[in-house]
Amino acid sequence: FCPTFAPPPLSPPCRISLPFSVKCNGSEPLETVNGRPSVPILDEQSLPKFLHSRRLENSVNRSNTRLKLFSGLANPALAKEVAWYMGLELGKVKIKRFADGEIYVQLEESVRGCDVFIIQPTSPPANENLMELLVMIDACRRASAKNITAVIPYFGYARADRKAKTILSESTCLFQTQGRESIAAKLVANLITKAGADRVLACDLHSGQSMGYFDIPVDHVYCQPVILDYLASKGIASSDLVVVSPDVGGVARARAFAKKLSDAPLAIVDKRRHAHNVAEVMNLIGDVKGKVAVMLDDMIDTAGTITKGAELLHEEGAREVYACCTHAVFSPPAIERLSSGCFQEVIITNTVPVAEHNFFQQLTVLSTANLLGETIWRVHDDCSVSSIFQ
Repeated sequence: FCPTFAPPPLSPPCRISLPFSVKCNGSEPLETVNGRPSVPILDEQSLPKFLHSRRLENSVNRSNTRLKLFSGLANPALAKEVAWYMGLELGKVKIKRFADGEIYVQLEESVRGCDVFIIQPTSPPANENLMELLVMIDACRRASAKNITAVIPYFGYARADRKAKTILSESTCLFQTQGRESIAAKLVANLITKAGADRVLACDLHSGQSMGYFDIPVDHVYCQPVILDYLASKGIASSDLVVVSPDVGGVARARAFAKKLSDAPLAIVDKRRHAHNVAEVMNLIGDVKGKVAVMLDDMIDTAGTITKGAELLHEEGAREVYACCTHAVFSPPAIERLSSGCFQEVIITNTVPVAEHNFFQQLTVLSTANLLGETIWRVHDDCSVSSIFQ
């Protein structure tokens, strides 16, 4: 007879709440680890105040929990912040590349019967990080993990979510769907599912329809509250604010943001795109004269759309222009455009790691670690995730 040992119950998580932003002025270079910039880890003086909750007073005894956190190499700094917020330690894993570029993953601790969360954005280099995520999921599945959740702060290939349309006639506005195009977002969803993931946790997907591409549950985390919290701390009068959508496709996102930002008025930039990563701004719908314009988008890639929009806003009399986004992909020549003087401030989150050479004076980085950490706890405890944003 072997009596069953029941571990003592965990104390409820107690987390503190303080404002956090990293002002990147480029005066002090960050330390680099394996060629990647090392972003400062959260502590009691830098934790955001969005959730108004309390951190664990003492670190959790990992032997008494079935929750395991692992991180790939795409954004280890964010994973460390999430682990700190949750009062856990990151799981030990060996990841290396063979001479021919193949990826090798070995878990250095047992995950049998555990609830495993793998934090790995598929940010640039997208193919490398995606393949690393798939191999890590496969390693956890073969190690008999009970549940595997792929935590993907930035979901690459999300823009390839449909076949594009072209205008056949300007006068009649007739459209034709482009032929022979891949819908890569669905392909990547299939790969993650087939690798062995039981659930996906993603931040600010490019379009909501991407959730339907997965045949497993998807928890969609919105990072807007982190940006809203920071903007509220700046003390801008609500009568001076106007939220601007950089294109028609982002109107719903901007409208929800404006409603939470003191029900600010909304303006829309009419954008005509002729090719990928090439945008032409044509007109502005709404009044921005004498206002502080806050441009909101889910990502900034080459910054062509948002920069041309900012130039138009200044021409229409906007006093200041702020650029806000969740995913800072920053493909060339984004840095030159964003630092050209069009923006009072460029506010981003750390879902995508920002390389040291991409820092500039107007850049502010906000952490999503508390938001992701709270979501992971709720998924693990089978609690509501949507209630965080209500």
